Amino acid sequence: MIRLFGHYVSRLFLLLGGLELALLYACVFGGYALRANFGEWQPEVVDLYLHSSAALYALLTSASMLAMGLYQRGLQEPAALLVRLGISFFLATMAMSLVFYWFPGLFLGRGVFGLAMLLSLAALLTLRIVFFHIAGTESQKHRVLVLGSGMNAARIDHLMESEPEQLGFNVVKYVRLEDGNNIIDDEKQIELTGSLLELVTQLEINEIVIAVDDRRKGLPVDDILDCKMSGIVIFDLLTFFEKETSRVNIDLLHPSWIYYSPGFHVGVGGKNGKRALDIAVSLLMILILSPVFLLVVLASILESGGRDPIFYSQVRVGEDGEHFRVHKFRSMHKDAESDGVARWASSNDSRITTLGAFLRKTRLDELPQLYNVLKGDMSLVGPRPERPEFVLDLEKTIPYYRERHRVKPGLTGWAQLRYQYGSTLEDAKQKLQYDLYYVKNMNIFLDLVILLETVEVVLMGKGAR
Repeated sequence: MIRLFGHYVSRLFLLLGGLELALLYACVFGGYALRANFGEWQPEVVDLYLHSSAALYALLTSASMLAMGLYQRGLQEPAALLVRLGISFFLATMAMSLVFYWFPGLFLGRGVFGLAMLLSLAALLTLRIVFFHIAGTESQKHRVLVLGSGMNAARIDHLMESEPEQLGFNVVKYVRLEDGNNIIDDEKQIELTGSLLELVTQLEINEIVIAVDDRRKGLPVDDILDCKMSGIVIFDLLTFFEKETSRVNIDLLHPSWIYYSPGFHVGVGGKNGKRALDIAVSLLMILILSPVFLLVVLASILESGGRDPIFYSQVRVGEDGEHFRVHKFRSMHKDAESDGVARWASSNDSRITTLGAFLRKTRLDELPQLYNVLKGDMSLVGPRPERPEFVLDLEKTIPYYRERHRVKPGLTGWAQLRYQYGSTLEDAKQKLQYDLYYVKNMNIFLDLVILLETVEVVLMGKGAR
């Protein structure tokens, strides 16, 4: 993993993305060359348009592949790969059609792009088979040595057992440093009998994680310094968890880590850029989706016979704890909370209407929140806004919960991509860890990644209730 604009990105998938970008670019030239065999070769087209069209095709297709989750670990099954590639090409085709409508000079003909897509599909599948065969599932993972064998080390061991496909590391050994506090199985442990640097060299270690329960007892400070000065990467436990899981583990979080850790800061330029992105994308979405708005309005009127309201507003907690009204298409019966008691939504919720179930599954009920984004109450990307009644209870029971309100709430967010719909206290705790990761690393790059990956969530209907 490397830190790119504050966000941790896999080196392996960054390399794969670069190779596929170049390959897609070359496939347009291949499509044009094949097409030229059936007609007259036009050198002036190559000079004027082909390079621009190839770059456009490569960028839009790569963005569509990112949106469909094709650069995530644990997605190498042939069937899933083919389906997502197919949807990616469809999305790229729609986007390119719009660009060609606005800039017709870039259009090289249906035959060229049809051949380019066939070449791209074959080339991408071949590249991925060869790439992952050479890299290997295990060899692409960092070799990690954990200092400690107690409770903190057991957190890493549990993580490896619960999320093996999503992790980019393998623990080679746990070094036993504390007597009487060994939780890790004996076969996974090793004693430090000589130099730590010699052990690291012998085991071909890339990273060392300090996971002792008490750093005041038996931590080989001089040996760790020797490894650091020899080029071995050293992580404390919390930073290691952040890097590998893209969340901030609140069970390990302490104020001193927040003090010294990079992040938790957005400059004036970043805030203005985020606001400009919010306005531009919201206006574009309203323009493109205006027919969908009308269809939802008509369907709502037909379902209720015009008796119930189409829109629904509710008080939510925003930036700095300020309250605001969020707007949605109504998805529940009008008297869903007639007793005045706030409740989490749940699976097969009886309060949800037939139309409402469809709207929630497709996330169309959230579209009126684009008004909240334009107004400035919300952003396109951020922690989802919760109701004040829930926030009061959650702040009492979950540490650092109020810190998610340091930024504007969002229409979509990092927690929505990485965790299913939450309806329990434990769900709220897990989602907070992703929200804190976003608050810590918020920037335009991460916002764009989240917006692209949200396309997959909407199209696949993930996590909706």
